[in-house]
Amino acid sequence: MTRNGNFPVRVWRARSTIVFAVPFFLAAGLHANVVSDWNAIASTTIVKNGGKAPGSAGVWFTYSSLAVYDAVNAITGQYRPFYYRVAGPPDASVDVAAAVAAHRILVNYFPAQQATLDAQLSTSLANIVASGTAVDEGTMVGEGAASALISARTGDGLEANVPYVPGSGPGAWIPTPPAFAPPVTPWLGQMRPFTMRSAGDFLPAAPPSLDSETWKRDYNLTLLYGQVNSTVRSANESEIGIFWTEHANQQYARLFNYLAANYQLGTADSARLMALLWTGAADAAIGCFNGKYKYGFWRPVTAIPAGGGNSELTAYPAWLPLGVTPAHPEYPAAHGCVTGAVSSLIADFFGTTRVHIVADSMAFTDGVHQHTFEDTGDLMDEVFWARIYAGFHFYHSLEVGRQLGENVAQGVAQNHFRPRLGMREDPGPEELSALPASGK
Repeated sequence: MTRNGNFPVRVWRARSTIVFAVPFFLAAGLHANVVSDWNAIASTTIVKNGGKAPGSAGVWFTYSSLAVYDAVNAITGQYRPFYYRVAGPPDASVDVAAAVAAHRILVNYFPAQQATLDAQLSTSLANIVASGTAVDEGTMVGEGAASALISARTGDGLEANVPYVPGSGPGAWIPTPPAFAPPVTPWLGQMRPFTMRSAGDFLPAAPPSLDSETWKRDYNLTLLYGQVNSTVRSANESEIGIFWTEHANQQYARLFNYLAANYQLGTADSARLMALLWTGAADAAIGCFNGKYKYGFWRPVTAIPAGGGNSELTAYPAWLPLGVTPAHPEYPAAHGCVTGAVSSLIADFFGTTRVHIVADSMAFTDGVHQHTFEDTGDLMDEVFWARIYAGFHFYHSLEVGRQLGENVAQGVAQNHFRPRLGMREDPGPEELSALPASGK
């Protein structure tokens, strides 16, 4: 992100197209392996059928991806285990282990969908070429890895009853139009993380005071660029704003699958990629929501009609954002947190920021839109500005969110999913939780 004085200069490198009817990677016939198959099944189970919210849905993706990673890794022995620390038979089928682990996790957390998931497992296993012994052993490993995760995550605060009472007055978050819905998932910021010592490891400083220059700058920037009928936002910028309003985890599930398919990753590498990305995304969201509900900062749709709590700012009572504001506090920006982690971890996995990334969005009525990036930094920049164009966030909130996500990613990349050192030397999450948090 470049700047000119106090204001940023927007530089775009993404290419946009429209693909009709179905998501682009399906239309193009791209397919990776059983891991990406079950990542797609997880998306349908968690989001489409399970109805889990964008902020929190990544937790269930992480449960599934970690069990798959541990199951595959128990057989290949390439990387450090996460929860399942039992060596599997070397001739067990990694594909069977991956499918069985994902199925078991999804059935455990979404039992009402078991019939559908059972049928999907049968189809998945029927497409795997393996001996009877390899199937049996793969099934055993997959079940074992899933059981280890379920046991380890018991009592982690998933969907706990965490009440939140909105504040009042200038700066305080209150339910936002049009639905004026109650705050979603306040439990997320209190649950036990996967790689951090606590949800508050990377808690940012408080939002800018309402009499600060930072606040006045941010207020005016979102006022101009985030309004539904903005005259300064271009058509391309409006498209970018809407593009990233689709359910974030559903959208990223497809992006992750594209990476696996485009780079022709095998089962083991795909399992590591998914575990790395989903774990980072989930912990970034946990840290982000910890900050959101600690500070309870207001959204632009509330702040701008009220004049920002500052006599030097102008109130616009009729101001509305381009998109529909999510039902949780503004600071820090969740998409900044999650994309900060995801973009950093994609670069870590491939060893370079120069990664070919294709994202698509089903947030439009005229077909599925597609954006292409050649650098992870470009993905981060576009998502950053999209939340201002949508009228959801303020600039400083996105900067802080991105930094939080990058801090989480640093800890994930340094301490987890690394090449195996040997069974006695491989620390598990419990040992690693005692290490200093990166960025502290």
